[in-house]
Amino acid sequence: MKKYLFAAAFAAALCAPCARASGSQAGGVRVGPAAEERAAGDSAAKAEPRKDEKKPSAAHDSSTRDAKSAQPNSRSGEAASAVTPSTAAASASDAPTKPGSSAPGVPVNTPAKPAPASDNKSNDGKPSASNDNKTSGAGDAKSGANSPNTSGAGGVAPAVSTSAPAVSAAAAAPLTTVYRVGVGDVLDIRTLNDSSPRQSTLFTVGAGGVLDHPYLRDPLTVAGMTTDELAAQLVAEFRHRGIYERPQVRVSVREYASHVVLVSGLAGDPGTKILRREAIPLYVVIAEAQPKPEAGRAVIISHSTGKVASVDLNDAAALNTLVQAGDVINLTVRPPEFFYIGGEISSPGQKDFHGGLTLTQAVLASGGVTALAGERVRVLRAGADGRLVAAEYSLREIEGGVVPDPILQAGDRIEVARAGKGRK
Repeated sequence: MKKYLFAAAFAAALCAPCARASGSQAGGVRVGPAAEERAAGDSAAKAEPRKDEKKPSAAHDSSTRDAKSAQPNSRSGEAASAVTPSTAAASASDAPTKPGSSAPGVPVNTPAKPAPASDNKSNDGKPSASNDNKTSGAGDAKSGANSPNTSGAGGVAPAVSTSAPAVSAAAAAPLTTVYRVGVGDVLDIRTLNDSSPRQSTLFTVGAGGVLDHPYLRDPLTVAGMTTDELAAQLVAEFRHRGIYERPQVRVSVREYASHVVLVSGLAGDPGTKILRREAIPLYVVIAEAQPKPEAGRAVIISHSTGKVASVDLNDAAALNTLVQAGDVINLTVRPPEFFYIGGEISSPGQKDFHGGLTLTQAVLASGGVTALAGERVRVLRAGADGRLVAAEYSLREIEGGVVPDPILQAGDRIEVARAGKGRK
């Protein structure tokens, strides 16, 4: 009997571990091909749509059973702990987990992050450099299309209309550097875009200061314009009519005919003289007219003001007087001029005058002072209003080099005072 009990206990001791292992596989985690088949069946069952309520997933039940069965057996606890993170993540979602996928699912009602909009902005909210480049590039292209072409050669007007600053600059230029087109001038107008070189480029400014050009619908009034202003005006007209997209025009004066002055009198080559500027100095005109030796004065009658001016040909400063178109210049002999001297002088009276005469020269030309003469000399000169203006000089100071010797003018009155008399 004892032998039988001992054999039964020994058999029970050998079978107990196997029973516990099989029980844990039946209620817990399965390993091997059977586990894979069961997992495939569970995923197929979960793929069916649910109608009423959400049931806990098989993964959740499996993890629960693993936690319970892991208590009596350490080996099964190790296996359960190894798969718990993945199954726990899968249990948070209602969607079934695909076989072989170890990536955790996304919980339900989790807001999706919107994709960043490509608004070309940087992290600080400012437009990015790419956006700036696009905008600036468009602006550059637009400004390049509208900007005038200023790369033409001298005398070529770009495809722009005449602007106010350009006109004002031409108006403020000195008269000796500007020429304005007038009636009778022959202009050389070249359209650089024209492909027919046989066409004539010479045009004469007609009566009334108008220009008739084949590319113009109506005659254009050009009198008073400079060549640059006329070129810009023609460019604007051509663009307005759509003749060329970016016309380029060059204007120059071939024959000057509108600006003339008349020279008469004592000249070897009198007649009309052409001006190539709005105004030129008098000596240029006189040099071209070749004055005769006896000519000593030029009388200028101004066409614009009607005033008459007399210029001494020996006066270098006066020869810089500007003459303009329409003026009349008459070269004459120098009329006799005099000065008058009196007082304590040896030979008083009217004396001949010449340019550059000084006070001491006038006194010596009159015989010098008498024995009663003092050192004070008074000079009377007619002013612009006809009134006499007096100025006193000391002969002693002039002769001693203390003060300069004054230069006299025609018509001066000189009075040498007697010694002992004070200033009057």
